[in-house]
Amino acid sequence: MTVKSVRITGGAVLLGLMMLSSVSAQTPSEPKFSAGFVGGYKGGTGLSLSGRVDNFARNFPLSLKLGLGYSAVEPGNAAEARRIFINNATNGIPDKSGRVWDFRLDFMYPVKVAGMRRAFLLAGPRYNSFVGNFKYIGGNEDFDVKSNQWGIGVGAESYFAISRIVDLVVSAGYEYFPAAKLSGHDTSYSPDDDNINAREDFTFDDADEAIDQPKHRLLFMLGLSYTFGL
Repeated sequence: MTVKSVRITGGAVLLGLMMLSSVSAQTPSEPKFSAGFVGGYKGGTGLSLSGRVDNFARNFPLSLKLGLGYSAVEPGNAAEARRIFINNATNGIPDKSGRVWDFRLDFMYPVKVAGMRRAFLLAGPRYNSFVGNFKYIGGNEDFDVKSNQWGIGVGAESYFAISRIVDLVVSAGYEYFPAAKLSGHDTSYSPDDDNINAREDFTFDDADEAIDQPKHRLLFMLGLSYTFGL
């Protein structure tokens, strides 16, 4: 083989390696999926399940997270609830409970703060399904007051490795929900006071004061996350 042919062959190999390197550098990272659960406080004792995807779009800096949660909450004033939604009866021993199912979508932006290498700021829409149940033992009354709300949430979340695929998750946040229509028994009160079968002269403000549908909610949660495919 002549010196000239060696130079040509070497140049071709070098060019090929450069092209391969260029293509490899432009290839986006594979999507990474994880799932987890957290428990703690979110307007009451609560639990949340979630799924998260990273690197799902080329050069897109955000991760996406979907969540489903449940919390036990304070439903409101039992005596006022009966007056505003049913009648002025006072017999029976009141018993009450409240619950919220929530659905959430978060856009997560990675940040470096206080030495935490996997911390995120997050924000996104929220949807609440609230139910407050009021019973009057011995008074023959048992009814629910319900509302459905869209809102928005912001927060921060950090991950700490327990093993190669399992992380400890610590999160905190704040959520806001505008007032929504409250329905119970055969009565409903709307924020614009376009009410149905309202009792006496009660308004939406009266119903909203009596019923503790979520408005401002703080979250402090702790849990685990599992990453697939590593």
